[in-house]
Amino acid sequence: MISKEENILFAAEKLFAEKGFEGTSIREIAKAANVNISMISYYFGSKEKLYEKLVEYRMNEGQFFSKDILERTDINDWEKIEKIVDQFAGKVRHQKCFYRIMQREQLHTQNPHIVDFLKQTKMGFISMYSKILESGLKKGIFTKNPPIYLLHSTVSGTLFYASNAKEMYKEFLNNTDEEEIFDDTYYTELNTHIKYLLKDLLGYEENK
Repeated sequence: MISKEENILFAAEKLFAEKGFEGTSIREIAKAANVNISMISYYFGSKEKLYEKLVEYRMNEGQFFSKDILERTDINDWEKIEKIVDQFAGKVRHQKCFYRIMQREQLHTQNPHIVDFLKQTKMGFISMYSKILESGLKKGIFTKNPPIYLLHSTVSGTLFYASNAKEMYKEFLNNTDEEEIFDDTYYTELNTHIKYLLKDLLGYEENK
């Protein structure tokens, strides 16, 4: 069961992804969430605060996961990288609306709260990659020390571009599968491709 706040957030997320922040009204959000406008005011205060809360809510999901990965002792550093890629790819696939919003925000946002939150979130991911890389180098799991920003750019940049271009690739391939079937194949291959790139960047060899 989701909470009343989450119900409003998820309804707003779909509308913000479709129409943008300026193109979405509180009245539309209330209708989509099947609540009255006063309830939105009660929980969030304004459309701006609701928008900020949505960004914070989704970003925190990733941050909590990252912290858990770093603290695990039952997997090695390469396996931690694999878990991060799996999780990130899953979020991009299943939370399309939010990542559509985020890509728009990175280009056009003028909200200082969101600008700062996005920056801090990115810095958190870069710090996570840095700690895993440092640990893996010390243990001999990785043999290359690439610029740390390349790790984050390789994962996020490849995922976002491929996700945005999915329908074009489906058309190019003349693929007639149902969307869910095509997505299973597409994101599995994308996930595998990113891991191959990271293996080369990090100098990781299996069964070494």
